[in-house]
Amino acid sequence: MSVDELRNVPLLSGLTDAGFERIARCSAELEASPGQVLALPGDAPSGAFVILDGHGAVELRGRSIDIGPGEIVGELALLVPDAGRTARVRAATAARCLTLPREDFLALVESEPSFALGLLRELAERLVDTHRSG
Repeated sequence: MSVDELRNVPLLSGLTDAGFERIARCSAELEASPGQVLALPGDAPSGAFVILDGHGAVELRGRSIDIGPGEIVGELALLVPDAGRTARVRAATAARCLTLPREDFLALVESEPSFALGLLRELAERLVDTHRSG
């Protein structure tokens, strides 16, 4: 994936040039078919997915949460590695995802304050949404 295309992903928008270069080097694109499972509860965490195009569904405790372009999934299992994956994640439509390997994801959190802050905002929004609908 090119650095120019990465600059259009809102979650990544504040990265330094070095951060963009790191993602371009370490990430891969995944083309997912509708219904394709990306993660299962209890799976060992190997990386995170950023949705570039299409939509996914995070299925947890009888609920399905839609995720779309620019959103990240799988990050919780990377931040709390002993927990493993907590939800089933599948492509709800044909989707194109960016995969971020665990080590590179953690290095970005540690070295790129804007990425870490964007990630915290997204996690906080999810927590608020879960609390309001729960």
